[in-house]
Amino acid sequence: MSPAINQVQLAQAHLAAGEASEHRPLIISLFAVFVVATLVITVWAGRQTKDASDFYAGGRSFSAFQNGLAVSGDYMSAASFLGIAGAIALFGYDGFLYSIGFLVAWLVALLLVAEPLRNSGRYTMGDVLAYRMRQRPVRTAAGTSTIVVSIFYLLAQMAGAGVLVSLLLGITSDAGKVGIVALVGVLMIVYVTIGGMKGTTWVQMVKAVLLIGGTLLITFLVLLKFDFNVSDLLGSAAKNSGQGSAFLEPGLKYGLTTTSSIDFISLGIALVLGTAGLPHILIRFYTVPNAKAARKSVNWAIGIIGGFYLMTIALGFGAAALISKQEIVESNPAGNTAAPLLALHLGGVDSAWGAILLATISAVAFATILAVVAGLTLASSSSFAHDIYANVIRKGKATEKEEINAARYATIGIGVVSIGLGALARDLNVAGLVALAFAVAASANLPTILYSLFWKRFTTQGALWSIYGGLATAVGLVLFSPVVSGKATSMFPDVDFHWFPLENPGIISIPVGFLLGFLGTLLSKEEPDAGKYAELEVRSLTGTGAH
Repeated sequence: MSPAINQVQLAQAHLAAGEASEHRPLIISLFAVFVVATLVITVWAGRQTKDASDFYAGGRSFSAFQNGLAVSGDYMSAASFLGIAGAIALFGYDGFLYSIGFLVAWLVALLLVAEPLRNSGRYTMGDVLAYRMRQRPVRTAAGTSTIVVSIFYLLAQMAGAGVLVSLLLGITSDAGKVGIVALVGVLMIVYVTIGGMKGTTWVQMVKAVLLIGGTLLITFLVLLKFDFNVSDLLGSAAKNSGQGSAFLEPGLKYGLTTTSSIDFISLGIALVLGTAGLPHILIRFYTVPNAKAARKSVNWAIGIIGGFYLMTIALGFGAAALISKQEIVESNPAGNTAAPLLALHLGGVDSAWGAILLATISAVAFATILAVVAGLTLASSSSFAHDIYANVIRKGKATEKEEINAARYATIGIGVVSIGLGALARDLNVAGLVALAFAVAASANLPTILYSLFWKRFTTQGALWSIYGGLATAVGLVLFSPVVSGKATSMFPDVDFHWFPLENPGIISIPVGFLLGFLGTLLSKEEPDAGKYAELEVRSLTGTGAH
């Protein structure tokens, strides 16, 4: 091991070495400042939450720019900041494919679902489906799917939180890491139960500004290090990676075998189609006053998110150029700590400036995690309360107060489940985990939404087959994939019960979701209500009658 690596590891040990670390108060203070500030925002917003519209949709009072900023904050998750930087640092060109996929996906959301969904629904995806189909079965299916997709996405955020705070505070025990995951879970429960959509939206807006600011700073420092010569940056990354020119070419992670090539196609399909089916993104379209604002907010989000993903080039390749692969992997096998370690190196591994930069970027990443988990939990608890509790269990007779209380209890339940699963997933790459959530969303939600909006003949049976079939196929294949068992980086590395060779099920589960929706409709004896479809079509295209 080189002296440089020894020096870095000593510096890391110094930063994480218990009470003697002179930088510990700074790190804890920055985290505390953010947590307190966001709690103040949440309490303030909670006092303004008077009814269901405020809790679920922020009173539809946010402007297109505000919602665009909040959507960006919701979308640029731990996967974006930690997972993509790590994937690029370890796999070069193939890691950057995540950035491309996440960005291109927004075009699908803009062109297909943003405006029609805002016009057609009220609070949840279930509202759109129930408009022209049998209420109870489709709301139950929509609520189930929303909760499953949200929990998959929450896994990534919890894993990111555990890795991040463990790095900063030097926590190496499994119990300590589980404790960190539990802390994040408790905070997200507080944000949602007190602040609802208003509090969550303001937290996401603040977080988006912090994340863009932190990423701009790191990008500037990386480019400054290489005299703003991107070719030098890429060349140094290739050389330091030990892979040479192969680091900058396709095939380092995907393409070495037929299986990995298929896995790449599967990943691409899931990333591009998944965003338009993600429940926590879909409900953001309901927070603006009209469809025009929904469309504009997506335009704002594309601009902000596009700028961010361009900067992930500097984050990932900067980490590859300035830090050895061995150090990144030793810190976290999946590369999730590459961005914080890059901040440490840019500031100086043995300097106060390095510690300040590390603590700042880590606090921003932690802010990212808290904001996204709040959005995800709100989406799933809202769907449970509005779709399952109010419209299925209570058959539409629940009061607004009872519905909001049900959402708050659901938040606690979802938080507990997420803490348990997040503890198991702490060593998986968070970008890969989010890609799984995208695959599940694209398999279960997207076919049903598109068929419901654009296919006149679509029936309740088609919706149920599509949601449950796509969901079961995607989740089933994930359970028997290398993500869960059979590899050193699996959720259960010591056992092997996988038989599905791909890490992402999208290439099979997404077509299955569309096919089952089609077959379920063709084999259904139900006669679709042509009048209801005509109403939905006019409403989705014009906004007439929208809430």
